[in-house]
Amino acid sequence: MFLVASDHSNDIDVPVAEVTKRAQAFAHLDEAKLGWFHLRAVIVSGVGFFADAYDIFVIGQALPMIYQVYYGPKYISGSYPANIPGLNNTEKIPKTPQNTKVNFNDNYPNGHHMDAWLKASTNWGNMIGQVFFGVLGDKLGRKKMYGIELIIMIVCTIGSALCSSMVNGWSVLVLLSIWRFFLGVGIGGDYPMSAVITSEFANVRYRGMMLAAVFAMQGIGIMVGGIVFISTLAAMRAQIQADYTVLDQVWRIALGFGIVPALAAVYFRLTIPETPRFTVDVVGDTAKADADVAQVLALNNVASVSSSWQDTDDAASPKVVVKDNSWADFKGYFGQWKNMKVIIGTAYTWFALDVAWYGLSLNQSTVLNLINFNGPSKVAVNGTKITPPVDIADLFYQIAVGNLIIAFCGTVPGYWFCVALIEKLGRKPIQYFGFFVITICLTILAVLWDDIKNQQTQFLVVFTIAQFFFQFGPNTTTFIVPGEVFPTRFRSTGHGISAACGKVGAILGIQAVGPYFSENARIVLAVFAVIMATGGAATWLIPETAGKTLEELSGEDSAFETA
Repeated sequence: MFLVASDHSNDIDVPVAEVTKRAQAFAHLDEAKLGWFHLRAVIVSGVGFFADAYDIFVIGQALPMIYQVYYGPKYISGSYPANIPGLNNTEKIPKTPQNTKVNFNDNYPNGHHMDAWLKASTNWGNMIGQVFFGVLGDKLGRKKMYGIELIIMIVCTIGSALCSSMVNGWSVLVLLSIWRFFLGVGIGGDYPMSAVITSEFANVRYRGMMLAAVFAMQGIGIMVGGIVFISTLAAMRAQIQADYTVLDQVWRIALGFGIVPALAAVYFRLTIPETPRFTVDVVGDTAKADADVAQVLALNNVASVSSSWQDTDDAASPKVVVKDNSWADFKGYFGQWKNMKVIIGTAYTWFALDVAWYGLSLNQSTVLNLINFNGPSKVAVNGTKITPPVDIADLFYQIAVGNLIIAFCGTVPGYWFCVALIEKLGRKPIQYFGFFVITICLTILAVLWDDIKNQQTQFLVVFTIAQFFFQFGPNTTTFIVPGEVFPTRFRSTGHGISAACGKVGAILGIQAVGPYFSENARIVLAVFAVIMATGGAATWLIPETAGKTLEELSGEDSAFETA
């Protein structure tokens, strides 16, 4: 008995045995016990996400140091008055970059927007990298593309850490933004590649947990970024107190540290095998996939995460005709409402989430002010309130500690609560509830802003709850679901498109809204709350994926072309 497959020119008979091989190979993957190969896949993918988050969020602390070193002498002038409370100075104190934090945003031409562009430049690169690597991951294969994104990240991290102003040309800010744009391309490529590879190797029972664990490494990356700044500032405190320009070394060390996790993972990524699902559903080689599944199951029992994959000499080659992954087929598949609504759901929920998540995370100076970790409070001198002189080394150390507190206050715990509970609660309930709680928290902050901004404890409680449910909520689930719901031939593309829409939201949150946060916090928080509510509503469009195979979720039992 035969199934008939067509290559659109000649009819090709596809034996039932090929269909059976496909079903059996996938069943072995879906039903496999959680083992060492799974752990290796999570670690290799997760280390990349550690580097991604580190590189994205470290810029928030690096930029004030760059402004201090390169623009402090230009924009800091004047003097502090005599008789400042606590100092009891009888003479005026000249303002210098050693005792005054530079106000870059108000002095540099369009400073607020330049600051926003520097923070968002990586996200512009993310958006391009996510689509580019997503499409090529479906066209060329996961294996051929995996690892290239880390190489891009390594090169651009080195370039970012070593860049400086031209003698007659672009400033350090322009050159840094260019390096960070291309760094973003590499980081963007990591999203669809890591999600799809982890998803396609995972078993059904723990697929969500594995994807959540990969994504949770973002929290560790954010936390380590704070630790690196604190450690470097502490080690170089005496030098900074003697000469503020030593901060130029601090931010370069912090940015450069991002290559460490990337270097640790690049070899393992370059040697990771092609996923059996791609080998069958896109290449059409069931025999090769069957052999690879057997090796996956064997390595699952080897108590080592460094076991090397022994690739066969025979490259995968078409044995049966599979459904096309051309642009025409893409339009045909997503032109059906049942499929279109899913990609609309994954794309919009990620967009909505990132507007507020990045808008808040990369504009934390307001939050640091409210929790008293952004310099000394103003004091009254002759009836006028002024910011007193600072020890610039202690100021940046204080800011680094404040950022670490914010990371610990909900952000890191939220990721790992999601890892622990995602299979028990399901993706949609976590996403619904996360959007709901964040909406409530942002609404409370917006409505009560004039009062709560002066109440440190109350503000920190509400802000911490919001941060927790960003991670134990849509920030994690919007990454997971697109790696599960699309057919193999479009899975990487679908994830890349969804992630890129998220970065559109991030860019809007950072560049269109962020510059106005400090002056119009109530309006910004209200806008974020409304967008979070729409994200919760759009969650209705996506299916619950827990406990279902990837083939059940995509609605395609066979990837073979039939006539």
